[in-house]
Amino acid sequence: MVLDPQTILDWPFQPVEQTYTERDTILYALGCGLGADPLDEAQLRFVFEEPNLLALPSMAAVLSPPGFWARHPESGIDWVRILHGEQAMELHKPLPAATTVVATAKVTDIVDKGAGRGALLFVQRTVREVETGEALATLRSTTFARGDGGCGGSTGTAPAPHPIPDRAPDLTCDLPTALNQALIYRLSGDPNPLHASPSIARAAGFDRPILHGLCSWGVAGHAILKSYCEYNPARIRSMALRFSAPVYPGETIRTEMWRSGDTVSFRARVVERDVVVLNNGRAEVSE
Repeated sequence: MVLDPQTILDWPFQPVEQTYTERDTILYALGCGLGADPLDEAQLRFVFEEPNLLALPSMAAVLSPPGFWARHPESGIDWVRILHGEQAMELHKPLPAATTVVATAKVTDIVDKGAGRGALLFVQRTVREVETGEALATLRSTTFARGDGGCGGSTGTAPAPHPIPDRAPDLTCDLPTALNQALIYRLSGDPNPLHASPSIARAAGFDRPILHGLCSWGVAGHAILKSYCEYNPARIRSMALRFSAPVYPGETIRTEMWRSGDTVSFRARVVERDVVVLNNGRAEVSE
């Protein structure tokens, strides 16, 4: 099958209810690299339940996900060649360390870049706490379907990227990733074998399994939380970025940041290869 745009726009997503526990919250933080220094008490609040566990704001992106729906044969998507292109979140309140949430995804737009150039699929979902009905976060993501250009399905145009200042960053933050970090992170809900199977990674054009885009997203969120929010998760209100190149587990991610009022512009590069891996980042923080 080939990608049919109307089939994708009408994809029958079902509500996904998820109960996550303090253990899940800790596992997510460990997958993003927190706790690498077990004597850092600021990080310890996200990976140890005593006295009161905190949830990383970036964890909103993995709550009540629609699953690996692009792998369904009826989608017509060349799933081996898809990449996570963009991710954004708006936080309506701090995430609880444990609760039950529900969300329903929807493909809102498709942008056909042309034959041989791929297509962009825009997906949105709002995560709500079941007990209160309150919205915790609104998530928006863009999937780059590299093998599906020419489907003839554009329903809109891709938004312009957030500009990065043309000057030296105000702050930088280097955070290492572990060689087995993708294997830990995938336990937070992304089973794509691209991040675990060497043969699948080679079939997708990579030398070895790559780090999840949402794991590098979590690392950048950690850098902002550390650099501008004193590890107070309530101070991060929104975050958005583009994924520009893969990260291999074991590499160091350097987040470069510029602050203007409540807005933090940022990008991240792999130190070992001097390659920008996250770009056009924008976060809103509060005092």
